[in-house]
Amino acid sequence: MRAILFSCTALAVMAGVAGCAVGPDFRAPDATTDARYTTGPQPQRTVATEIAQGQAQTFVEGDVPTQWWTLFQNPALDETIRRALDHSPTLAQASARLREAQETLTARTGATQYPSVDAKFNAMRQQYDIKSLGINAIPNPGPFTLYGASVQVSYVLDLFGGQRRELEGLRAVVDYQRYEFEAARLSLAANVATTAIREAGLRAQLADTVALAEAQQRQLGIMDDRFKAGGVARVDVQRQRAELAQTQALIPGLSQQVDAARHQLAVYTGQSPGNAQLPEFWLDDLHLPETLPVSLPATLARRRPDIRAAEALLHEASANIGVATANLYPQITLSASAGTQESRARDLFNSLNIWSLAAGVVQPVFRGGELLAKKRAAEAAYEQSLAAYRQAVLQGLQNVADSLRALDADAGTLQARADNARQTRDTLAIVSEQYRLGGVSQFTVIDAERQSRQAALDLVQARTNRLADTTALLQALGGGWWQEEVTLSRK
Repeated sequence: MRAILFSCTALAVMAGVAGCAVGPDFRAPDATTDARYTTGPQPQRTVATEIAQGQAQTFVEGDVPTQWWTLFQNPALDETIRRALDHSPTLAQASARLREAQETLTARTGATQYPSVDAKFNAMRQQYDIKSLGINAIPNPGPFTLYGASVQVSYVLDLFGGQRRELEGLRAVVDYQRYEFEAARLSLAANVATTAIREAGLRAQLADTVALAEAQQRQLGIMDDRFKAGGVARVDVQRQRAELAQTQALIPGLSQQVDAARHQLAVYTGQSPGNAQLPEFWLDDLHLPETLPVSLPATLARRRPDIRAAEALLHEASANIGVATANLYPQITLSASAGTQESRARDLFNSLNIWSLAAGVVQPVFRGGELLAKKRAAEAAYEQSLAAYRQAVLQGLQNVADSLRALDADAGTLQARADNARQTRDTLAIVSEQYRLGGVSQFTVIDAERQSRQAALDLVQARTNRLADTTALLQALGGGWWQEEVTLSRK
């Protein structure tokens, strides 16, 4: 009996290994042949401005570092991102989905790659009426107990590779969840960096707006005195009062935006807004990376986790075609069982008196076109996934192109606003000297100060945009997550 069971199991394993797998063998789509991201010459270096964070940025071929946020040289930002990566509920969800996919693959592998073996034990109390069988010479026996123990083995032969294609598809699902996890990590780090930059920019804008309102308040006081003396018309005073009110109206909104940014950082780091422990971010504490690594378009598809996730879904769709194709062919099942049945429990394992061997073949004959329709549906799903993959690649190329152009434009805007800020500061210095010599009124000095403050606000916005667009470029290039994956695989 043991020889029979061994032969049955060996036959099942060999048949599964030797069988061919129907359906297409997956091949990753070819990489793009584009040599550059943008139309026309791709920016190599931005213009420089002699102000804080006004240095030129150079784009060089290379890989983004794994912890790309350290390029901003801000320990507070580094610590906040590390805390977010350790405590974010969003990442916890992505990690759990990855583990779920891995366990689903493990479970299905065990169910399809190996024979299923079940041990069974039962005890049954019975009573027979032999007279109902027409036997009257023998008295009816009393109730008796029947004990049974058996082992059942079954295996489905994977002759056409349907199960192997199914496992291939599940492995692709694991890959998809892994890339989704990496995309979530990248997105979280970029969101924290962008929010910290926004907070720093808003703080600078709030400080300049408060200073501007104070200058306008002083200017209004002078105009009130001049109006009482008959030096200006009432409409001029009202115009100045309206301008002050407009500036003061900006202050609560900016303060609220600072708080909202900090509330968002609290959520990113897994803290409640009311009890969050967060550092404050200031614009002057953030270093603008001077050298930015930019990978080639041909390698972007291997760098961005969202593109790799789209590729994994394409792989799953390819495997599903094989599953649907295999369902058109015969399904062969082998099974065997062996056991014993006795009326006394102590005699249960004295002999092997019950056994069976079975083989079954199921060949679909008529399903109303169901199986062929499912195969065509799987092929259509593959075409859909292929189009989605191509869209993801194009979207990735667009993100990088937009970020490169934005940084180039940011540098030009920063230069223009820096020039404007310098001109207004020079004007303020000249007017202040004229006022000291008695050549102009105090009102003229305050107006020049107001213009200088407004130019400073515009400059702050330009600096903030440049830092934020630098983050966007590093995110668009993939954030360097693959280098950590390579390092882990070598350990």
